[in-house]
Amino acid sequence: MTQQLSEHISVENTQMAEVLVKIVKDKVIWVSERKETQPLDSFQNGLTASDRSFYKALKTGNTEFILECKKASPSKGLIRQDFDLNYIASVYNNHASAISVLTDEKYFQGSFDFLPIIRDQVNQPILCKDFMIDTYQVYLARHYGADAILLMLSVLDDEQYCELAAVAHSLSMGILTEVSNEEELHRAVALEAQVIGINNRNLRDLSTDLNRTKELAPLLPKDTTIISESGIYNHQQVKDLAKHATGFLIGSSLMSEENLELAARKVILGENKVCGLTSIEDAKAVYNAGAVYGGLIFVEKSPRFVSLETAKTITQATTLNYVGVFQNETLKNIVKTANDLSLSVIQLHGNESEDYITELKQQLPTTCQVWNVISVSDDAQSISLPQSVADKVLVDCKVGSQTGGTGVSFDWNKLPHNNIILAGGLSLENTKTASQLGCFGLDFNSGVETTPGKKDHKKLSAVFSALRNY
Repeated sequence: MTQQLSEHISVENTQMAEVLVKIVKDKVIWVSERKETQPLDSFQNGLTASDRSFYKALKTGNTEFILECKKASPSKGLIRQDFDLNYIASVYNNHASAISVLTDEKYFQGSFDFLPIIRDQVNQPILCKDFMIDTYQVYLARHYGADAILLMLSVLDDEQYCELAAVAHSLSMGILTEVSNEEELHRAVALEAQVIGINNRNLRDLSTDLNRTKELAPLLPKDTTIISESGIYNHQQVKDLAKHATGFLIGSSLMSEENLELAARKVILGENKVCGLTSIEDAKAVYNAGAVYGGLIFVEKSPRFVSLETAKTITQATTLNYVGVFQNETLKNIVKTANDLSLSVIQLHGNESEDYITELKQQLPTTCQVWNVISVSDDAQSISLPQSVADKVLVDCKVGSQTGGTGVSFDWNKLPHNNIILAGGLSLENTKTASQLGCFGLDFNSGVETTPGKKDHKKLSAVFSALRNY
């Protein structure tokens, strides 16, 4: 016999249904115990309405990001061992439209105590993400500073939802209404939910399918704020789904990265690089603008060549991921430079063979990638991108025999696919067009310079502002 938890959730012989029901059952116990230790009448009279509008924060006109503080989850276990809320707040304050905080203790290692720690350091509204089943939890969330709550239609029936929503709105709190299938979506519309989160995770088998957002979003009224949740790991996915969603809720993919600042940039802006750095001043400007990678050119004939000594001063001053650019160099010299500078990437700009790349990868630290450059003539009628053992392919434009930093672009429409890093003639004038190609990232050089090797800080800021304008 099927055991009903509510009208819309039942115990079934599938992994996630069992986990979800177990979580909700345990939440009933938790709420009962918390009411004993922290009775509602001990704090209810002191509650004030939220002064940070969750609904307004998600209507800026650009793609919105709800970034999440999540230490662990039932499916992944411990996600972030060094769960430094001060560090997390300092990063999210730069990028988030709103900030989600997991407060479930047993399954996510969260706490309501996390809410004020984050809120006191940021300006964004704070979403309390928990399994809400009782109005007591809504009051408690507001007591600890939450400006919004998550209500899951996989857990709540319509009557329960309305009861919790009424309390939230009485305190000027917003609601993220989560749906995971078409039935729940129609319920959310009937309940007049303003912000609807489409969970890309299948609540029965834990799998994620980003097509769920594409399938369900068109069924919603046009004025609905649509948030795509779960399974978002890179900028290409964001740009693909941004056509269907107002914004994204992203947690696990960020929390699993040691450098949270660069991880946020990768997802929101792309894996963008500024090449040809020759000074600490320019490296800092590149970092502040929003780049992930900084390119150091070790090709002596280049006007942007840097010595190993200069490169050391740059890499020690700013925490970009640094890319060493080489052309037909010996393996020994490349490996030594990579180790001396703790490079994140080796970029090969010469005639290096696949065997060469294979041997290089074997000698480099496992943390150091290899990018192979394919140079395309500015008048190329077609472009072929051969398979490579390199970690990524960077496509650049060549003029005659000159490659790199030419300031010229090729016909991007000729690209056979977008699983590349795009370089060649990128500037403010064409950044918007380039960003719509859906590449891993863009590689800027001469288009953000005053003279070769000297970056224009205003151009840098303008270019990265354009990248965020979607």
